[in-house]
Amino acid sequence: MDLLTSIREEAKEKNGKIVLPESNDERVLEAAFKLKEKNISTPILVSDDNNINDKIRTMNINLDDVPIYSPDDFNGFDDFIETYYQKRQHKDITKEEAETRMRDRNFFGTMLVEKGLADGCLSGADTPTGEVLRPALHILGTAEGVQTVSSDMLMIINPQQENEKVISFADCAVMPDPDEKQVAEIAMATAQTHQTLVQEKPKIAMLSFSTKGSAKHEKATKMQKATEIVREESDFCVDGELQADAAIDKTVAQKKAPESPLKGEANVLIFPELQAGNIGYKLVQRIGGVEAVGPIIQGLSKPMNDLSRGCSIDDIINVAAILCNLK
Repeated sequence: MDLLTSIREEAKEKNGKIVLPESNDERVLEAAFKLKEKNISTPILVSDDNNINDKIRTMNINLDDVPIYSPDDFNGFDDFIETYYQKRQHKDITKEEAETRMRDRNFFGTMLVEKGLADGCLSGADTPTGEVLRPALHILGTAEGVQTVSSDMLMIINPQQENEKVISFADCAVMPDPDEKQVAEIAMATAQTHQTLVQEKPKIAMLSFSTKGSAKHEKATKMQKATEIVREESDFCVDGELQADAAIDKTVAQKKAPESPLKGEANVLIFPELQAGNIGYKLVQRIGGVEAVGPIIQGLSKPMNDLSRGCSIDDIINVAAILCNLK
């Protein structure tokens, strides 16, 4: 069974409740309908549009059993305001400002997760990444023992074919210029995500323009130090610093890094900075014809995820299913 089909099937067993705050977007409404119809998850919509039901009827989809919450008539809205105020009063936020934030669909949707009324929140089809992550950081915060929020892109090579292969790329969406400790945290989080979703042993390559000291530069040294941190703090198979070809090509690995435990079979690629990761995944996606799924946000205390504003209906369904599997 291919990865995305497997993820959808497992999501059905989890029966997760996923908040979709962007009910103004027809792709989101269509995805909610299909999530319910295929029993992948239980969608929850957030809307402040009094004409939302007219819009749904116009689209000729059935969302009769899907909850549609509005801050204006939600019974627990005052509690939401108080909870947000308590979480952010150290930033000198006022009660009035807290109410304004809670009327924002993404903040409201995130609080549904925080209060246990939903298992995850999925936004970004009509919202920039920063506006998706801000309520996540303000309300959910990071997981215990974690300081770095990052992302994983699942790059599916030969999707739905017998020789399908999945490689995780990180970080491609969140941390612009992580230091060695942050790179190490990104690597360990991505390895765990890969293991959970792909269900194979992670083999982490810490990427650089240098392989095993072939070039001397502080950026290569950063990846060397990050590799050592991962080795000290986890049992994951990891090596670095490595050039990309030495990480994923057995023949090149034999020449450039013959002692590497990865042996050219890395399935988790950690980039030294966001710029490289974002450029790398988009080149592979567009030129190589590889299917990119994500970004999958890592490091939060509860599941919340971002979407590309160019996402398809299937993208929304797939990431909702991933959130169910991470709950």
